[in-house]
Amino acid sequence: GRTGAIKPVASLAPVRIGGVTVSQATLHNGDYISDRDIRIGDTVVVERAGDVIPKVVRVIEEARPSGLEPWTMPTVCPSCGSDLVREEDEADLYCISSECPAQFIRLVEHFAARNAMDIDGMGSKLAVQLVEAGLIAHLDDIFRLTMEQLVPLERFAEKKAERLLAGIDAARGRPLSRLLFGMGIRHVGATVGELLAMHYPSLEALGKAGVDELAAIDGVGPIIAQSVADWFAADENKALVDRLRAVGVNTKRLPSEPVFSHEPTEGPLAGKAFVITGTLPGISRTDAAAALKAAGGRVASSVSKKTDYLVAGSSAGSKLDKATKLGVSVLDWEGALELIGTVSGDETAAGQEADDAPPTIG
Repeated sequence: GRTGAIKPVASLAPVRIGGVTVSQATLHNGDYISDRDIRIGDTVVVERAGDVIPKVVRVIEEARPSGLEPWTMPTVCPSCGSDLVREEDEADLYCISSECPAQFIRLVEHFAARNAMDIDGMGSKLAVQLVEAGLIAHLDDIFRLTMEQLVPLERFAEKKAERLLAGIDAARGRPLSRLLFGMGIRHVGATVGELLAMHYPSLEALGKAGVDELAAIDGVGPIIAQSVADWFAADENKALVDRLRAVGVNTKRLPSEPVFSHEPTEGPLAGKAFVITGTLPGISRTDAAAALKAAGGRVASSVSKKTDYLVAGSSAGSKLDKATKLGVSVLDWEGALELIGTVSGDETAAGQEADDAPPTIG
């Protein structure tokens, strides 16, 4: 992954599930595999979590051929050969090499994605092609691409190159929150990117913030704060910020972006703090967060004593466990819609949305 996380995936004999042919499924991490004793060659039960993401649920042990060896996670990165590390209280292994080529390809894909810098014309396959061709070695190289570099590439034509260059040019003016999310800072998702942009007017100002100052922001906390501070302290990242600014990428909060205010927000959810986890039915977590914010709620990335509600979908994990321990109220998406006021009790039971539902829903 873009942060160096090593994620095991099950390769399956193709099987139809809910009208979709599935040939891969998530295995989450090494603990998930060892707890279920999943081995290469096993017959397994697979389900689509939330009717979307396939996952291996369990092994059918009576169908296991003799002689299958237990499987363990690798100790070195399968891409660059660097030693893998497992941090305290984390289930994932990480490659921490800044020179890992697979990690950089995932970062370019993430940077160009629709909910990050939204570079029209740059999909996953093109990101791989441009990195492998040596045209992108750092994120700022994206903004230095030229027609002369692109047209000679395989499956490229002038029209395709023009579309990509236009998409890159448009991305220079994306909001600060999108840039913060797109740069791949560990633990900084879209919601945290918005929080940081609300509190700091530029990358430069954010880079000067200390860990304690960052951790005091509601919705950030010490782990995210340390990750952000560490990222901005690294010389190569300071240089990246300078280079992005030099190629015309916006590094300041736009007038259209919200600014943090102590004034109470208006709406039925004013003063309430939410965290979203799991797969929600019929709506992405990004759109769900937008709906909660439109109703005056605040959306954070981590559960704390200040969280009023956890909105939990299928395959909810550690956040649900933490919310239960802290006594935080847990809602499904229909329950959240009732709080927003867009669905009555009868309509919720029928799974229908009210006419006045926010446009981000559905």
